[in-house]
Amino acid sequence: MIQRLFHRMRHHSRWIIVLFFMFLVVTILAALSVGSVSLPFTTVLDVLWRWLTGMSVTAYPQSTTSILLDIRLPRVLLVALTGAALSASGAAYQGLFRNPLADPYIIGVASGAGLGAMIALVAGPVRWYGTIALPLGAFLGAIAVVLAVTAIARRHREHSTQDMVLAGVAIGTLASALTTYLMIRAGRQAGQLLAFLLGSVASVGWESVRIVAISLVIGVVCLLVVARDLNVLLLSEEQGTLLGIDVRRVRGFVVFGATLMTASAVAFHGLIGFVGIIVPHALRLVFGGDNRALIPYAACMGALFLVAADLIARTIQAPVEIPLGIVTACIGSPVFLVLLLRRSRS
Repeated sequence: MIQRLFHRMRHHSRWIIVLFFMFLVVTILAALSVGSVSLPFTTVLDVLWRWLTGMSVTAYPQSTTSILLDIRLPRVLLVALTGAALSASGAAYQGLFRNPLADPYIIGVASGAGLGAMIALVAGPVRWYGTIALPLGAFLGAIAVVLAVTAIARRHREHSTQDMVLAGVAIGTLASALTTYLMIRAGRQAGQLLAFLLGSVASVGWESVRIVAISLVIGVVCLLVVARDLNVLLLSEEQGTLLGIDVRRVRGFVVFGATLMTASAVAFHGLIGFVGIIVPHALRLVFGGDNRALIPYAACMGALFLVAADLIARTIQAPVEIPLGIVTACIGSPVFLVLLLRRSRS
C-alpha cells in the first residue's frame, strides 16, 4: 500500500512540488503572525501586499509595521533560505558520495565554522566589528577547511570522494579540538559561541538575507548544471569516466555549490543539524534519485521544514526561545533512526 502511494506521488510529482510551495507560503505567513505580539492574519497579508507593491503602510501603527517588516520578516526569510540551502546541499552530497545518509557538514564545514567563530570571539574582532564578526569568522573558517580538504585530496592521483571524506574527518577533528580548547580559554564568552552553534540567530537583517539568498541561487545553479552527470555517478566514478563524464568537474561544481550554501547558512544561523539528512533522504524515497528534480524539491521542502521548526522553537516555551538546533535535533534524531533501520532492513 505504501509503495502504491509512493508510486502515485512520484507520478504526480509536479503537483506535489506546487503543494509543497503552497504549504511553505502558509507556514511563513503563520510564522509572521505568531510571536510575543500576535498579529492578525489579515493584517499580515495586507501589510505585505502594500510593502511588495510599493504602497504606503502608514494606515497601520508604526510598531506593527516595524515588528513585521524589520524583525519577523527578515528572520523568517533567513530561516527559510537556510533550510533550503542545507537541504539542497544534503541532496547533492548524498548523490556525490553515493550515501543517502550523507550530511552537508560531511567534509568539515561545521568544524571549520565553529573554529572560525571561536577565533572571531576570542581574538577580538567581535569587540571591534560587532556581531557581524561572528558569522564572518564562521564563513571564513568553513571555507578554509573545505579548501584544505580539497587540496589534500588532490595530492592523490585519482582524487576520489573517499579521499575527501577521510581528509574532512581528519581536519574536522583537529578543528573541533582547537574549538574546544579556545572555548575553555574564552570563559564567560563561551556562552555566546555555544548559543550561536546551537542555531541561535547571530545577525538577522536584510543584508544577511541578501547574502544567503545570493549564495543559495549560485549554489543551486552550480548543482543543477551537473545534476544530469551526477545521476550517472550514482553508479560509480569508474562508470562515469567510461561514459565520458569529467568526474573532477562534477565533483568541483558540487563541492563548490554545496559548500557555498552550507557555509553561508552556518555563518548567519549557526549549526542546524539533520535538515540536510532527513529531508533529501525522505524525498529520495518518494520521488526517486533524479537530482534534476530532487535538488529543487529538497530546497523547497527544507525551507518548509525549518520554518515550521523555528515556529515551534519560538512558541513551545514562550516567552523563552529554544535554540533552533535543539528543535531540529529532537525532530530529526528519531526520524534519522527510522530511516537508518529501514535502510538496514532493505
